[in-house]
Amino acid sequence: METRQLICIGCPMGCPLTVELEGGAVIRVTGNTCPRGDAYGRKEVTDPTRIVTTTVRVRGGVLPAVSCKTRSDVPKGRIFDVVRALKDLEVPAPVAIGQVLLEDAAGTGVAVVATKNVAAQP
Repeated sequence: METRQLICIGCPMGCPLTVELEGGAVIRVTGNTCPRGDAYGRKEVTDPTRIVTTTVRVRGGVLPAVSCKTRSDVPKGRIFDVVRALKDLEVPAPVAIGQVLLEDAAGTGVAVVATKNVAAQP
């Protein structure tokens, strides 16, 4: 049997989790104080995913870049693919919060959206 130690990020408690696996399958999660900890532990050891946050260049804006994030989580192994897909992207101002900057980041099926408003230069 294999065990993995994690800190849960499902809520602000930060519970220390112990995930027990047998043959690659989760058989028990302990240490969590809420159901989110169990779900997080199971997902983290079998199919880890992350929200990617970064910036994208803005052309003609009052700021040179806009902060952005993936609309939902992407497989952990694809994070650098998503970042590479955004490396040369430049969007025209104005940019609005929630605006889709890239529809399908690196073939993940996940859109990248702006997390800040950037006005056009006067």
